[in-house]
Amino acid sequence: MALLLGVDTGGTFTDAVLLREGEGTSPGGVLAKAKALTTRADLSHGIGAAIDAVLAGTDPAQVAMVSLSTTLATNALVEGQGGRVALVAIGFAEADLARAGLAEAMRGDPVIRIAGGHGAGGAEAAPLDLAALAQALEGLEVSAVAVAAAFATRNPAHELAAADLLRAWGWPVTCSHHLSARLNGPKRALTAVLNARLLDMIARLIDACEGHLALRGITAPLMVVRGDGALISAAQARERPIETILSGPAASIEGARWLTGMAEALVADIGGTTTDVALLRGGRPAIDPDGARVGPWRTMVEAVAMRTTGLGGDSEVHLADGLVPEGDTGLRLGPRRLIPVALLAVDHPQMVHAALDAALATEIPGAEAGRFVLPMAVAAPGLDPREAALLARLAGQAQPLARALGSRMDQAALQRLWSRGLVMIAGVTPSDAVHVLGRLAAWDTEAAEKALALMARRRSARGERIAAGAEALAARIIDQLTAQTVGCLLEAALAEDGFTAAPADPLLRAALSGHSGTLRLQAALGVPLIGLGASAASYYGAVGQRLHTKVILPADGDVANAIGAVVGRVSMHAEALVSSPGPGRFVAHLPDGPAAYPDPETALKALAPALEANARAAAASAGLPDPQITRDEQRREAQIEGQTVFIESRLRITASGRPRQTRD
Repeated sequence: MALLLGVDTGGTFTDAVLLREGEGTSPGGVLAKAKALTTRADLSHGIGAAIDAVLAGTDPAQVAMVSLSTTLATNALVEGQGGRVALVAIGFAEADLARAGLAEAMRGDPVIRIAGGHGAGGAEAAPLDLAALAQALEGLEVSAVAVAAAFATRNPAHELAAADLLRAWGWPVTCSHHLSARLNGPKRALTAVLNARLLDMIARLIDACEGHLALRGITAPLMVVRGDGALISAAQARERPIETILSGPAASIEGARWLTGMAEALVADIGGTTTDVALLRGGRPAIDPDGARVGPWRTMVEAVAMRTTGLGGDSEVHLADGLVPEGDTGLRLGPRRLIPVALLAVDHPQMVHAALDAALATEIPGAEAGRFVLPMAVAAPGLDPREAALLARLAGQAQPLARALGSRMDQAALQRLWSRGLVMIAGVTPSDAVHVLGRLAAWDTEAAEKALALMARRRSARGERIAAGAEALAARIIDQLTAQTVGCLLEAALAEDGFTAAPADPLLRAALSGHSGTLRLQAALGVPLIGLGASAASYYGAVGQRLHTKVILPADGDVANAIGAVVGRVSMHAEALVSSPGPGRFVAHLPDGPAAYPDPETALKALAPALEANARAAAASAGLPDPQITRDEQRREAQIEGQTVFIESRLRITASGRPRQTRD
């Protein structure tokens, strides 16, 4: 009997599930499932623990395929984390680099502007200045480099030449034209930068998974879920980790469909860091036509139409700014993830309880009381002197945050270390709140109670304590999580129905509350809500009540991502354009450069086999040697003086099918 092993690595938990092949849509195909804490310092421990637990009593040789989904890339972008990178911008003006959020995405990392690039027709706009690039590389300290050239999708020659030079210097390189065939240079550059930031993180994840599979003697191919729900090979994911953003959410949608058989529903998956919301229509999620949006970034990556919000069980709890209206909890959650105090106390009980007890002994605790810092490294390249000194002072040991900070100037250094993933912060989260309320008992409840008691002593803008005690604060935290979750779901529903009203619109809120006066208002979510995630049962009952809709909590919804990881298909695309830069000129923008033809049909005939070859090669690399081929052409024409004039035609070849599996 061939078995399928699905693994999902999230910000808090790593899930594993074992399915029997060929079970269709029956949830009875789940043979075993397991959870383990994600061990960020060394991902192999959490992955190994989950895999070992789910394979207990099973012959590993029966595993025919392994598939991995993850929210690590999504979480990193939402939290502003990732490696230090450089951008080589070829042929772009300074103003171009301020578009598409590119300046914010660079976060002060180096940008190297050099001459070169091409025009819209694929002709060289200026010679490529490789000498200037080589000079700029002297002394550069980065983990990877992104390369973006003007109109590289029309002619990639300058990106490829720059990439060759950078690889000769030893850096991993991301070329923007490899990630998208669409125009919009700054947006492609942004996507390449984010891809470069994720290279090391996804490589470590895949290494950890492959390493443990080898230890268990599993030789089945490892697949990775792409952001559109399709499967790619591990090697492809290493090169294009940006394509794994929304990997976990995409897998959860596939898992929700498989587990429930629902064709029409709103799916909400709550993890430790994010809440992901998508709509099932006709049993399939829609693809976002504008490219995946994660946190503040709109990329050029094809992905499910998913709304990802920095709201999860491990979201940071902080006070709202200024005075709040009546009925407001006065709290805000996210977007950053903290280590729950209850979880930190499992590994560091003496340190955590001693610090909490000392803070509780004072009438007015310090601003950082109840918060802790956990270093993830002892050194790193590219740090300024204050950052390096702070990281060295931590000496690889978890400790109270107040003790680690020598002065206020260390706060900024700490934030920068946090953004690079070099330290983690622990503090009060909704996960601590559910421990205090008795809904969860997995970690150290006493530590959670102490941390919430400390936070309850903090003062609001009115100068009053924010809560009477730990239990009262815990209830307010859960109320705030419910309110923010309702807002996420309303935003998705309003957008789907084409409304521009905000979720906080007073009329909408009144309708949801069943206002009855001179006006009688009613509103409800028009489709069922499928709640996924280990903590969905703790939160989504109240969410369903506020939205007046049925809530479905599948029995295996806590591992829906891992299930979705192994029920998907390989789907590899190759896309390019035939343009008309002038009368009687038709240019096929082939993968190796542009070529001119006398008419658009001849150009398309030249383009199609090249794209099909690329799509087939990509599918074969993903374990699909004999794919189904489909062709989609989108032609743009205009009517000028009664004549039909060709503008452009975009051709897309897709190779798809179920991936190859090993057999015993």
